[in-house]
Amino acid sequence: MGVIDQSRAPLKTGSIYPAPYGAMMAGRSSLRLGEAGGLTQFGANLVILQPGALSSLRHWHQNEDEFVMVTLGECVLVQDAGETVMRAGDCAAFPAGVADGHHFINRSGTEARFLVVGTKAPREVATYSDIDLVVTLEGGRATFTRKDGAPYLPPEPR
Repeated sequence: MGVIDQSRAPLKTGSIYPAPYGAMMAGRSSLRLGEAGGLTQFGANLVILQPGALSSLRHWHQNEDEFVMVTLGECVLVQDAGETVMRAGDCAAFPAGVADGHHFINRSGTEARFLVVGTKAPREVATYSDIDLVVTLEGGRATFTRKDGAPYLPPEPR
C-alpha cells in the first residue's frame, strides 16, 4: 500500500455507545488510517477532538494494548490516579488487562489530535470505569452489558 492519502481515509464520527452515552461523544471524530492502509492486525486512528470534546468514556481493555501520541494541540489524559496534560509529542501506553480506566478531554480552546494504535483481538472486552457498562466486541458486533453480565437496557425516552 505505501503512502496513505489521509484525505481518502474513512472519517468516523459519533459512537457505538448506547443511549445516553453516544451523545457525549459530540466533537470527536477519527480518521481510520490503518483501515485506509489495509491493515488487519492492528488499528491506527488519528483522533480529532474539538474544544470540550471527550475521546471516549473512561475505559480499559482486557485483551488489547493501546498506544497514544498527541500530534496537535493539548489534551488531558484522565486515569484512575488523576489527570495529566499532554502536548504534541507526548505519548502514553495502556497494556491489555490493566484495570486503569483512561480517556482524553480537550479542555483547550483549539482542536487537539492524537494518534492511537491498538491491537485487534478476535474478542475484546472493555470495561467503563465510571459507569455500569461493559462492551464485548466479537465478529464485528458490539454487545453491551452491565458489569454483572445483565443486558444493558437504555433508559426509556421521556
